[in-house]
Amino acid sequence: MTSTPWDIGYIPYKQSQIRPDATAVIFEDEHFSYARLSEGINRCAHMLQEAGLKKGDRVSVLMLNCIEFLEIYFASAKLGGIFVPLNWRLLGPELEYQLNDCSSRFLFFHDSFMGSIDLIRSKLKVDEDKIYYLKNGGTQVPGFELPDCPDWAEDYRLLVADKPSTEPTPEESVLMDDPLAIVYTSGVTGNPKGAVLSHQQTFFKNFQIQNYINGRPGDMLIAQMPLFHSGGLFIVATPALNTGMTMVMRRGFDPNEFAEDIERYRGTIVFALTTMWRMIIDSGKLDETNVSSVRAVVGGGERTPASLFEELSRRGLQMQQGFGQTENSAMMVMPKEAIHRKMGSIGKPGYFTEIWIADSAGNRLPPGEIGEIVAKGPTVMSGYWNQPEETARTIVNGVLNTGDLGYVDEEGFFYIVDRAKDMYRSGGENVYPAEVEKILMNHPDIAQVAVIGIPDPKWGEVGMAFIIPSQPDQEITIEEVREYLQDKIARYKHPAKVKMMSEFPLTSTMKVKKTELRDDR
Repeated sequence: MTSTPWDIGYIPYKQSQIRPDATAVIFEDEHFSYARLSEGINRCAHMLQEAGLKKGDRVSVLMLNCIEFLEIYFASAKLGGIFVPLNWRLLGPELEYQLNDCSSRFLFFHDSFMGSIDLIRSKLKVDEDKIYYLKNGGTQVPGFELPDCPDWAEDYRLLVADKPSTEPTPEESVLMDDPLAIVYTSGVTGNPKGAVLSHQQTFFKNFQIQNYINGRPGDMLIAQMPLFHSGGLFIVATPALNTGMTMVMRRGFDPNEFAEDIERYRGTIVFALTTMWRMIIDSGKLDETNVSSVRAVVGGGERTPASLFEELSRRGLQMQQGFGQTENSAMMVMPKEAIHRKMGSIGKPGYFTEIWIADSAGNRLPPGEIGEIVAKGPTVMSGYWNQPEETARTIVNGVLNTGDLGYVDEEGFFYIVDRAKDMYRSGGENVYPAEVEKILMNHPDIAQVAVIGIPDPKWGEVGMAFIIPSQPDQEITIEEVREYLQDKIARYKHPAKVKMMSEFPLTSTMKVKKTELRDDR
């Protein structure tokens, strides 16, 4: 059976045919109709074709939220390119690894990140003539001017200005099973893994999100998730445009502005991660906001306390918590009618995902028994980029092993007990302790280190490092740890606390008992 010739690029094209004058995106209060968005995407596609884009080429972006981000994403999809959104919180070595791991041929960057690219560009596999510069257009810091386009890059806006707005014709047909994107997720062994997401998987995810929120054309979606994030691009932006909604988008997140946008644009669907909701509530602005237009509220991203659901409920907002991973995002969501009755649950599986609890042999466990959360269905990723062994360990006979431990109750509601792979989420971002430990082990004063996630009222979880120093009775401060990590790893991965140890509790196979460290913090 051959795959169907169809791709995600049909979303803006079809919407521009059906509702050309309807507003697709309101970006920083500027309205972009579906017709205007489609024309910009097509100009970008023609530019990429002239630059020599071939089906399967990787197209990377290091950009803040903007219309051009969407243009490059959909244009790449139309031509069969593989889109690689880069986390702009990452530092040079982290960006270098991801760009070279996927052998990216094209790179687009905002002026804000020119320094990071300049430091690593001589080490990149990106074609020298395929590095593109964009001004982010945001408010400038007084006394600090962002640089103009350097001589080693091309100015994106100048290149697309004279390109035709007609539909491009790809050299090769783009099929539903073809890769659409590679989204990197931190690896438990220290190296990030690139989850490969297909066009088909993304379409099914669109349908799943639409079912969750009863989305329809004309809905006004308020969200300020970064588009480089799986949630921002594949849970918010793509489903919103696929449904014919209007998406209100900002360059970045501001809690006051978020609350104001709900009232200003009469938002009907609101999406924010738990950490964002905390900031929005703490700002006090929500108490001054008319939220009567809101029909659906979606959130989550990390462990969410009952108090947050109650705080939102008092303000007339019933948050449906979702659960997913980059490898299979939007796996399940909490039905609105069960939010308070099933507090602590992560909800029920979506229409296009089958989820169950399995024992170590892969057998389905009955309600109440703890095992690994596993899933199958058309929303599961294709695999990890260039990592067949890791893919084979993660997807067995079409079943995704999530690495999360949990159980299901008699009514089919799922609960997470722990993360089998030690990953924790800080401010909605995945952090894998092994990545941090690997770097800290190179510190001359550290003999051994173990990192765990601990609860935090602002970020959900933060890291805590347990350190055995090289010399007895030596003290290593949190400031020293952060200074050492400063240029090596993103700040959200930095531990927030440090505790000195003389020895670690070990298993019979000499592995650190992190459960005991949690009790000892």
